[in-house]
Amino acid sequence: MHFIVIHAPRQTGKTTAMLALAQQLTESGQYTAIMVSAEVGAAFPNDIAETERAMLRSWRNQAENRLPPDLQPPPWPATAPGQQIQAALHTWARTSPRPLVILIDEIDVLKDEVLISFLRQLRSGYPDRPKGFPQSLALIGVRDVRDYKVASGGSTRLNTSSPFNIKIESLTLGNFSLADVAELYQQHTAETGQVFSPEAVERVFHLTQGQPWLVNALARQLVEVIVPDPAETITPTHVNTAKEILIQRQDTHLDSLASILREDRVRAVMEPLLAGQGLGDVPVDDIRFLIDLGLCRRSSQGGLVVANPIYREVLPRVLSQTSEASLPQISPRWLTPEGQLDPDQLLTSFLSFWRQHGQPLLKSAPYHEIAPHLVMMAFLHRVINGGGTLEREYAIGSDRMDLCLRYGDVTLGIELKVWRPGRPDPLQAGLEQIDRYLAGLGLDSGWLVIFNRRPDLPPIAERTTTEQAQTPSGRQITVIRG
Repeated sequence: MHFIVIHAPRQTGKTTAMLALAQQLTESGQYTAIMVSAEVGAAFPNDIAETERAMLRSWRNQAENRLPPDLQPPPWPATAPGQQIQAALHTWARTSPRPLVILIDEIDVLKDEVLISFLRQLRSGYPDRPKGFPQSLALIGVRDVRDYKVASGGSTRLNTSSPFNIKIESLTLGNFSLADVAELYQQHTAETGQVFSPEAVERVFHLTQGQPWLVNALARQLVEVIVPDPAETITPTHVNTAKEILIQRQDTHLDSLASILREDRVRAVMEPLLAGQGLGDVPVDDIRFLIDLGLCRRSSQGGLVVANPIYREVLPRVLSQTSEASLPQISPRWLTPEGQLDPDQLLTSFLSFWRQHGQPLLKSAPYHEIAPHLVMMAFLHRVINGGGTLEREYAIGSDRMDLCLRYGDVTLGIELKVWRPGRPDPLQAGLEQIDRYLAGLGLDSGWLVIFNRRPDLPPIAERTTTEQAQTPSGRQITVIRG
């Protein structure tokens, strides 16, 4: 056994798995194993001494709850700040009747000099193992150790695992496979008799790509809210309904993405990805960082894509929250007296909204490159709050974002493009692209929205126009320039 780093996205089961591992190792009779947490250290971001004392008090409480009396630590020795963690682990290892195994969860909460001090103490104690320091130790969190120096205010390029350079291996917890999801849901069937159709299981896997929290959150919605009757089989339609509930409700796991998306390293990758542009000179470490966070993954073709379809919808929605909160009161004139969506009235309402409010609202969007996209999506979110859905498609290098608005029996395909400085009018390319998009939706008409971001233009209220055009295959397109 060695010193290792275990990193995986949040809500993937790290804590549960490590608690079970520690319990199993202790019950084997060969080790004193425990999972402790660094979380209480977050309350003292710049105070090494108080962080160490708080963590050691927490570790003692956890040891008293999880270990038999003969394996619990002795009193911690009185030591100078910056040495208390090393001294405590040294004392515990020397008095433990078995080799000591320490799994430290939530290591990500430690920052700056507090984190550096903590890691240096672990490195300093490493040569004394196993008699004078834990035989095995794991740091558990979202980031790999190569990212801890970034988190602690150091160089953005680590190139080494120092100061934790005694790390032997870096492990990550993977997502569920399709077979894992089927097996997990089969446990529910065995207990209750309620069946998940094979198509429903496949739909869950497609939407989540096996992300553990999403797999379990969808299941909870399905069996507790949408289909509580065990005699009723769960179908893909039920799964789609559960997905919409999760996206609209934005549970803690999804809502926490908002702060992550504003990190500079995350923005450097996510902004061009959402805009459909190439990544440019983005460091490989930054790409690996987003994969470690669970925001992105490598596609089967090797390109970088958003981790799963649910995140693909949630990320732009999270980014448009500020713009959405800044929207004025808008009357739903796009609805008929029967409550159906009227696309012509929706167009009129959007044009009026864009001419009047587009200019100031662009400043509220956190990602400049896709500010118009975010403002338009904020407007469309107001539309679907009455009972519709908004699906998004985007990819690196595509230079577009596609939206599919569904409201009752009406489906509207929309393509968003940007006319950037020094580039030709994207109209023709847009007509070809929306032709293919509408073909996939089975639609004969749609909107092509071209946001003009070139300098020295008239105000939005003056330059916003509409015109009619045809795609290469004859589909009718309303072209909106703004």
